[in-house]
Amino acid sequence: MTSVVSQFPLKNADAPTVATSNRREFLQQGLATTAMVAGGAFATGRVAAEDQPGDEAVNKPGWIDAHSHIWTRDVKRFPLANNKTVADLDPPSFNVDELFQQCEPFGVDRVVLIQHHTYHGWDNSYLVDAARRFPKRFRVVAMVDDAAPHPDVAMKKLLKQRVTGFRITSWIRGKDKWLEGAGMDLMWKTAAKTRQNMCGLVDAADLPGIDRMCAKHPDTPVVIDHFARIGVDGTIRAADVKALCNLAKHKHVTLKISAYYALGKKQAPYHDLIPMIRQVYDAFGPERLMWASDSPYQVVKGHTYQSSIELVRDGLDFVSKTDREWLLRKTAERVYFFDA
Repeated sequence: MTSVVSQFPLKNADAPTVATSNRREFLQQGLATTAMVAGGAFATGRVAAEDQPGDEAVNKPGWIDAHSHIWTRDVKRFPLANNKTVADLDPPSFNVDELFQQCEPFGVDRVVLIQHHTYHGWDNSYLVDAARRFPKRFRVVAMVDDAAPHPDVAMKKLLKQRVTGFRITSWIRGKDKWLEGAGMDLMWKTAAKTRQNMCGLVDAADLPGIDRMCAKHPDTPVVIDHFARIGVDGTIRAADVKALCNLAKHKHVTLKISAYYALGKKQAPYHDLIPMIRQVYDAFGPERLMWASDSPYQVVKGHTYQSSIELVRDGLDFVSKTDREWLLRKTAERVYFFDA
């Protein structure tokens, strides 16, 4: 079973661990290393975002990346969970500034930040802090322990901190029990009132359970990550795609078309994924699909940010200009970028 952190089997053996006491020196080295590994373009001459407070105005909204992780080596301020150390971070760094340097050259000016459980457990502090400093640019998908008392109280508190979704996954509780329990049920009930999305990092085998929960909680907004990981083993099965498309009958379900590096042939330009994209497009419509990169995993081991966005921006001949606006901005804007 793959780690809940990485979402897909991924080891960045090419990225060295850099030990330094000088943060700016590390940032420069880290960007250079990531640029070599990713083969992508990086902006230059930028003050490190982690060193500057405030927000950058988004006067002309561009594209939205609906799914990226970030982490920092500043473990004194933001401790790691689960006995992890900086040596376990893979890649060694992917902070706010490094994310901006990946996405901005391609017209992406807003991002939905996704909590990483293995690195930070249930502590959402780093992502919440990033959204506090850049309130126009970030929204957060956090994690709340449904087995802890009053997860609904935690959800409402986090809503005030720009948390508009919660990641749920079968890999923590176990495949047979993860959607059961009073706490999980309370989270779905609460989300129907707060509009916070229940965001499933799931496999195709988990889709029947999601279907049942959607039927039980028809007003709860739900997001399915990464095509429900269909094709992670290299094979895109018709039955799995059918089960995914079946969720379109629930009007509040939205799907991320994302994580191309990990699905199907796992090779840019990822055209082998286009038939699956077409099927979910026909089922959900563009208003319920949203592109996402799943960085930093999309920008290592020969994959690039550019190749991810280009698949949707340039590679789908059945998508109109208006549809593309939904896939690259308007759906994520509707789903995540609302104020409490």
